[in-house]
Amino acid sequence: MEDRIVSAGTKVKHPQFGIGKVEHVAEYHYVINFDSRGIVDVSKKFAGLEILGPKNVEDETDLDTDEIEKAVERVLRKWNGIGEVVPLGDRWSGGTLLLQPADPEQKPKEIPIETFFHKIVMLRDRMRVLEQNINSNEKLSDEDKVNLQQYITRIYGSLTTFNVLFKNKEQQFIGEKGKE
Repeated sequence: MEDRIVSAGTKVKHPQFGIGKVEHVAEYHYVINFDSRGIVDVSKKFAGLEILGPKNVEDETDLDTDEIEKAVERVLRKWNGIGEVVPLGDRWSGGTLLLQPADPEQKPKEIPIETFFHKIVMLRDRMRVLEQNINSNEKLSDEDKVNLQQYITRIYGSLTTFNVLFKNKEQQFIGEKGKE
């Protein structure tokens, strides 16, 4: 295996210990974390150590892939590429929102409740991103940040009417009175 390039993160297979991942490459050995055995030092000269590639990986569950997916999800959530999965209250599922004009000559507007709820959740997510951007802004003084934060809290308070749509209380809007 010495003639092959092995670095930290490389998946390997040992005849006795099974599948593992190289954690560190030392001068004369590899430090490998085996699924069934834990951390083991294996000599670079050991001929029985096989480098696993995409064609002969037996175990399809790859923790590295999961870690990468979670990291990408965090980045997308931070920059509002995706939103949190927020369940709609059960009693509203499949329902519609009816906007009835006062003028009987005009037609009412029906909107699927899921569409309306999605817009509310997007608004909440964007308010959170705005809040993060204000708090991390280096050009704003602490006083400016507090003043802007108070406006955001008041906006959340104005949106508490829509809390009836949320299934889980922890995902609802909280205004000034709720923070006390």
